[in-house]
Amino acid sequence: MTHTEERFDAAGLDKWTEEQSFEVTQERIAEYAAATNDPIPAHLAGTVAPPVFAIVPVFNALTEPALEVVPLNWFGFVVHGEQDFVFHRPIEPGDVLTSRAKMIGFEGKPNGSSGITLLETRNQNGDLVNEQYVTLFIRGKDTGEKAGAEAPGHRFPEELRSEEPVAVVKQHVDEDQTFRYGPAAGDPMPIHLDEEVAKDSGLPGIIAHGLCTMAFTSWAVLTEVGGSDVSRLQRLAVRFAKMVLPGQDLTTTIWRGKSENGVTTYHYETTVGDTVVVKDGLAEVRD
Repeated sequence: MTHTEERFDAAGLDKWTEEQSFEVTQERIAEYAAATNDPIPAHLAGTVAPPVFAIVPVFNALTEPALEVVPLNWFGFVVHGEQDFVFHRPIEPGDVLTSRAKMIGFEGKPNGSSGITLLETRNQNGDLVNEQYVTLFIRGKDTGEKAGAEAPGHRFPEELRSEEPVAVVKQHVDEDQTFRYGPAAGDPMPIHLDEEVAKDSGLPGIIAHGLCTMAFTSWAVLTEVGGSDVSRLQRLAVRFAKMVLPGQDLTTTIWRGKSENGVTTYHYETTVGDTVVVKDGLAEVRD
């Protein structure tokens, strides 16, 4: 196998960052819900946060752990590969959240290397609110080795394709979606906001935020199989397969999986036309 001289630094694994604090307001929740076209009244009113809002308090901590592990000149090749939320309680207005992060593992392959970051968020009482596994993928860079832990799996069971889905949800990404989502999420990345920068990066133009697309899938799941009640959602995980452009139409198809110990697992994928843009979608919903 041929790979570059640079490598990930395994000595940087399992080092927690300093805690960061975030105060949740009703207005910020409502802004996020509106920016993701969320139809659930409690989210739009800001009385409880949509599930993917959990990324907002930790957004500034996403990159910090990788700085301990990933070569600096590889950061221009980083894309968001997978996102996995484990929910312990909903986020509500008035919560003062503290978050910390650490990179827990990585693996090199000829087409690129993946790195796993674990984030945890607690409220002012010290209660665990959520955990997040974020998989970063560094395109075309092979670190040449594997170290540390892997993220939990959430592969789509292919045998479900022979069964009828429990729901098919049609959604539309607005032309101004990224300009609303960026400020609401605190994500200023220019490939989502500046046409010229996006094209200079080799993209066809401005692309939608992956987590905005994931937020679309979250409310599709909640409205169809979760009674629009975010407190029933225990886990939500996806793999980002292809880019989504403003103005495109999404179709999220949901299949029912197993029910055990009062929790039903649903599997889903999201397409634009015939192209799968979100794959290996998994939602665990309390009955």
